Amino acid sequence: MSDEPATTPARRAPRLSRNVYVVSAVSFFQDTASELLYPILPFFVTGVLGAPPAVLGLIEGLADGTASAMKAASGRLADLRHRRPLVAAGYGISALGKALLALAGAWPMVLAARFTDRVGKGLRGPPRDAIIADDTTPANRGRAFGFHRAADTAGAVVGPLIGLGLFELVDGDFRPLLWIAVIPAVLSVTLVFLVRERPHPGLGNRRAWSLRGLPRRYWRVITLIGLFALVNFPDTLLLLRADELGYGFAGVVALYVLYNLSYAVLSYPAGLGSDRRSRRVVFAAGLGLFAVAYLGFGLAGTPGWLWVLFPIYGGYTALTDGISRAWVADLAPADNRGTALGIHAAISGVGLLIAGVWAGLAWGDNGRIPFLISGTATAILAVVLLTARRLFASADLRPAT
Repeated sequence: MSDEPATTPARRAPRLSRNVYVVSAVSFFQDTASELLYPILPFFVTGVLGAPPAVLGLIEGLADGTASAMKAASGRLADLRHRRPLVAAGYGISALGKALLALAGAWPMVLAARFTDRVGKGLRGPPRDAIIADDTTPANRGRAFGFHRAADTAGAVVGPLIGLGLFELVDGDFRPLLWIAVIPAVLSVTLVFLVRERPHPGLGNRRAWSLRGLPRRYWRVITLIGLFALVNFPDTLLLLRADELGYGFAGVVALYVLYNLSYAVLSYPAGLGSDRRSRRVVFAAGLGLFAVAYLGFGLAGTPGWLWVLFPIYGGYTALTDGISRAWVADLAPADNRGTALGIHAAISGVGLLIAGVWAGLAWGDNGRIPFLISGTATAILAVVLLTARRLFASADLRPAT
């Protein structure tokens, strides 16, 4: 059974809708805020607050993992209720979390702030992705999610650059930067109200939901994504690895910007490629890049290698993040689309929790061991996804909306 292309050369894919552009702008500003903070977090937690690396891994893993229940719940709510209010509330809660981080005086308050921020992300994510999925077809869904991830990640380029540019102006004090991040976060909340939500098939439906509402091909994809999530630990540990290889704050931020630039530039072409070819193959290629990057992080003995590894890691994210969402949306019935996306986000979050905890505990003196374990395991998963074509063949078929 061959992969089914979503379009033919004779017919152009539909244009992206207004909602896709608005939601992408919302994500741009929120990610500008989030990613202004993200490179700061390892230095703030381990340097200013004096916590060990294991606590950093625990904070990031626990915050994301605990919020996973919210992702599953919000996905179900997105099938039963209007989606725009859920998205607005989620972005508002995230803005509150960023304000709490600026007030933190000890690492438990950082944990509370990150948990609040991630609860907001969990609440907004599945309904937002469902809005994008509803405004697309299999012919342009990968392109739409790729565009959204590119805009979102453009914020991850702008945010760290703002932080780096202001770092010297505030005499190396991290706390003013934490407050500055609140501004674009609040702006993103206001833009949500420009979204024009249309009725969706599950709106107002009160019937009980069961696992039978989602097809087996969906669960096969979710199982593979879940296995991968168990070895995909928080990116803050990559930044910590860069710090341990000799980079200071400016160097770590520059590497992180390079990663996000690679991610942003490649996201749209990756989504377009998955529309024309196969989500499965593109996703497997992304896992291959992840394996190369993580094995490289584990084996690198000199800091120069990181200028090669971080762009490769950005390529992995571009080939998997938006693609997995489009893939899940393809496989789910229209009236269960929010639920399907919520389960996907929840499974990824639980895996991140487990991966963050075990990687932090196994970090040791330099962090080599967690990277080598994760890189090897992911290489195996990539080979399985590429070679077990019969197992995932039905998952390549995209149902009509």
